[in-house]
Amino acid sequence: MNKLTENDIALLNKKKGLRQFLSRDNATIARVLRFLNYEIRLKSLQEELIKLQNWVVENNEKVVIIFEGRDAAGKGGAIRRTTEHLNPRQFKVVALPKPTEEERGQWYFQRYINQLPRKGTIVFFDRSWYNRAVVEPVNGFCTQEEYSVFMNQVNDFERMITESGIRLIKLYFSISKEEQEERFEDIKTSPIKKWKFSAVDQKAIELWDDYTEYKKKMFKKTNTKIAPWIVIKANRKTRARVEAIEHILDIIPYQPKDEAVIKHMDVEEK
Repeated sequence: MNKLTENDIALLNKKKGLRQFLSRDNATIARVLRFLNYEIRLKSLQEELIKLQNWVVENNEKVVIIFEGRDAAGKGGAIRRTTEHLNPRQFKVVALPKPTEEERGQWYFQRYINQLPRKGTIVFFDRSWYNRAVVEPVNGFCTQEEYSVFMNQVNDFERMITESGIRLIKLYFSISKEEQEERFEDIKTSPIKKWKFSAVDQKAIELWDDYTEYKKKMFKKTNTKIAPWIVIKANRKTRARVEAIEHILDIIPYQPKDEAVIKHMDVEEK
């Protein structure tokens, strides 16, 4: 490790730094410093997010941000860090359950259309209509015909909603098979997390290659000029959260925007 600066020492001696040493089993100076710097970085980005939200409200903008990725990729944690200081009246997080019988008889996109933002609001999708591109066909939750219809319609659907004034951002959180296995084990053995582990999660490792095949098809078909995919390497949770927010801030043309804050800073702590 490089020689500690005065700023490093000051950070380590603060209550938050000392708390990290006491609460972590594997605490080292380098790990604690990375985490403290991550929190400082996150706070500055969250301040920019507040400015972004104010701009959305004042200009009657409509924003949709999709968080996709494999199970346990960290989508939920990234959404929480993105939204935790925003005005809850001006955004919502959508994580739809499996469709009802009535919804199964509707046009597939209909229940997602019902969740799209009104003027002056942001909608964060914790999984989205892209369930039908990967999760559903892999697990047999839709027919191949339903899958084909979706793939033929999805680009037109996104073109229509963007032409209607919605700003659409599509983020895909990518993790390795080994990292997914490790996170599943952590979830299964945690008394406060184990409720998250579903039957779909149980099969995710076994069906890894099938997920990969459908993911590649999804990217090839739906990575369009009007709605491109942004892939976030998510093996490091904190780096992924920071990078996701940086992309959001970079893409949305809110004002006033502090470009110096948005400029990338590498964060490595999990």
